[in-house]
Amino acid sequence: MKTVYTCFCTDVIHEGHLNIINEAKKLGSVIVGALSDEALIRYNRFPTKTLEQRIRMYEALDGVDKVVVQNDMHYDDIIAQLKPDYVIHGDNWKTGPVSALRESAIRALEKNGGELVEVGYTFSADVQKVDRVLKEKLSMPEYRRRRLRQLVKMCPIVKTLEVHSGLTGIIAEKTVVEHEGKLDQFDAMWVSSLCDSTAKGKPDIELVDMSSRLRTIDDVMEVTTKPIILDGDTGGLTEHFVYNVRTLERMGVSAVIIEDKTGLKKNSLFGTEVVQTQDSIENFCAKITAGKNAQLTDEFMIIARIESLILEQGMEDALTRAYAYVEAGADGIMIHSRKKDPAEIFEFCDKFREKNTETPIVVVPTSFNSVTEEELASHGINIVIYANQLTRSAFPAMQQTATDILKYHRALEVDSRLMPFKEIITLIDEL
Repeated sequence: MKTVYTCFCTDVIHEGHLNIINEAKKLGSVIVGALSDEALIRYNRFPTKTLEQRIRMYEALDGVDKVVVQNDMHYDDIIAQLKPDYVIHGDNWKTGPVSALRESAIRALEKNGGELVEVGYTFSADVQKVDRVLKEKLSMPEYRRRRLRQLVKMCPIVKTLEVHSGLTGIIAEKTVVEHEGKLDQFDAMWVSSLCDSTAKGKPDIELVDMSSRLRTIDDVMEVTTKPIILDGDTGGLTEHFVYNVRTLERMGVSAVIIEDKTGLKKNSLFGTEVVQTQDSIENFCAKITAGKNAQLTDEFMIIARIESLILEQGMEDALTRAYAYVEAGADGIMIHSRKKDPAEIFEFCDKFREKNTETPIVVVPTSFNSVTEEELASHGINIVIYANQLTRSAFPAMQQTATDILKYHRALEVDSRLMPFKEIITLIDEL
C-alpha cells in the first residue's frame, strides 16, 4: 500500500484536520507527523498540550495508521526518512512566510520521489471558534505565567521584544518572518519602564506609578498570548514590592526584573554621568527574599538586575552580587552594560557559568547591538531583550510625518510612507 504523510501542529482537532485525514485515506496508509515543541514555537504558537498528549490525540483519529515526531518545521529530513508516496496539506501555505515550508516539501519530494497533494483549506465558524478557544486558553494567567520558564528550557535563547501598548503587543505577537528558509518569531514581551513612561509623555524616573503600569500590561494581555517580563525598576520599598509581586503573579505576568539601585531612578544608559546609588548586597538580597516568600506559585520569576558594570564598580563586584542574589532566591540574573563592545558582558557570563550553570542570564544589547543571538547563547545567555526599538523606530517616523504635513500644508507627500489603515485593522482580531 502507498503511504501518505501529513504534519499536524494543533492542540485541538477540528473539521479541517479531519478533512485532511479523509482525503489522505483515499490515497493509502496515513502517517501523521506531530511537530515537536521546539519547532512549533518557531512556526505557530506555544502548545497547550505536551508532545506526548498530541501524539496520543493524533493516534486516536480514525484513519491514522502511524504517528511520528517531526523535529523540524521543514520537510527535508522527515521525507528523506519516510519516503512517502504522497504529502498532503491544506492549500493555505502557498503565500506568506509559510510558503518556505511548502518549498521544502516540494524540494524533498523531487529528491526522494513522491507527490504533493493540496486540498482546500477549511474555513468555517467551527474552525474559527477552535482557534479563538486556543488563543483564549493561551492567554489565561495560569498558562501564560509559566511559559517563560518553559521557553528557557526549550530555546537556545528566548527572544523578547519591547511593547508599550495593545498595538505593539499585537506586533510582537504576530510578526513571523521567513529568512534563509527558516521561520522565526518573538518568544516573549518586555514591558519597559522607559518606553511605558515615554508613551505617556513622562520622564523615566518612576513617575508613572504601578497602577498605570498595570493598565498597560492589561491592555497588552487582552490581545496577546505570549509571556510578559516587566521592568520593575528598583522594585520600590520592600513592603510595596511584595504586594506588587502578588498582583503581577495573579495577572499572569511571567517575570519581574528589579535593579540593585536606590533613590530616584535614573536610566542606566546615563551610567556615571548622573548620580546613581547602588543598593547594598544585604538590602537587595532581603528584597529578593521577601518577594520570593510572597509569591504563591513556583512559576513566577524574580530576576535581579546588576548595575555594577554600568556604575564602573568592577567585574568582581558584579559576580559577588550575582552569587549572593541567586542565594537569596533570584530566579535569574540580568547583567547590563552600556559599552558598544560586549567583551565585559561575555567575561561576566563565562565566569558566572563556571560556578552556576543553571540560573538564567538575561541581557539587553542596546549598546552592544552588533552581537548576534547565536553569540549570546554561546556564552550561556538565555534571554535577550530588545528593550526599546519599537519606541525608537516609531518616534522619528511620526515626527517626520508631522513635519512634512506642516511643510506642504497637505498629506499627499507623506502618504507613500504610511501603512493603509485597512492593513492595520486586519491585525486586530474581532470576536
